Amino acid sequence: MSGPVAGERSGSGRPLGAVTAALEARYDPALAEPWDAVGLVCGDPAEVVRSVLFAVDPTSAVVDEAIDLGADLVVTHHPLLLTPVHGVPADDPKGRLVHRLVRAGIGLFVAHTNADRAAGHGVNDALAAAVGLLEAVPLEPAATPGAGLGRVGVLRETTSLQRFAEQVAAALPSTPGGVRVVGDPGRPVRTVAVCGGSGGSLLAAATDAGADVFLTSDVKHHPAVDAAEVPGPALCDVAHYASEWPWLSVAADLLHRDLGGQVQVTVSGRRTDPWTFRVDGPPHR
Repeated sequence: MSGPVAGERSGSGRPLGAVTAALEARYDPALAEPWDAVGLVCGDPAEVVRSVLFAVDPTSAVVDEAIDLGADLVVTHHPLLLTPVHGVPADDPKGRLVHRLVRAGIGLFVAHTNADRAAGHGVNDALAAAVGLLEAVPLEPAATPGAGLGRVGVLRETTSLQRFAEQVAAALPSTPGGVRVVGDPGRPVRTVAVCGGSGGSLLAAATDAGADVFLTSDVKHHPAVDAAEVPGPALCDVAHYASEWPWLSVAADLLHRDLGGQVQVTVSGRRTDPWTFRVDGPPHR
């Protein structure tokens, strides 16, 4: 499933510094975790940006796409250089991407945990909206009003866990992992908690919020086993990439509007989920 194009709108362009300022106004770096690496990775703030490509991950395929499109800036959710580095030699995989971006005159900007926590237009708001939640509020509020990790809200009508999982599968990009579920397929579902990315640490908060189901990614075996044995929400586990993908078009549209239509925006069509295929064995007997 390719990502939708949020714009491909022509524009006169704005300096990179103005573009990054607009992004940081929406995704305040102060909301990021202390260990995170957000903001401008490479690029000259004085250079003019006419085209921006949004993607979940800064992979070689995304850099290929940016070069093919003639983009001046790539905005990704996940950092390229999350751990401290002392050099970016071209014979290192990450260094090679930096060299390719610089040679092509393309900047790279990251909005990670600050985009997760952002109020109203962050990763978790986008995921909540994608699966049909109303009145969604943070599961783990931050000091900034409306900001925080995860979201909990209600569906317009009560449904079954089976139908909710099917709704999730229809709303998010298809991946080899699909939607994995812990719980009775017929369980009634109305209150839903979500967390884009690896949200297993918010399971207790989802339980305290009275969620019927918790949608997130990267749930480990033992917490999943425990969730099946104790009172609390059912679990829906989707690919990490898929849970954060809905944010791309939200962020792209916001940037286009915030810059008065002077910058073209495009959502990447490259699926950056690392899993390529799945093999199902015979039914267990």
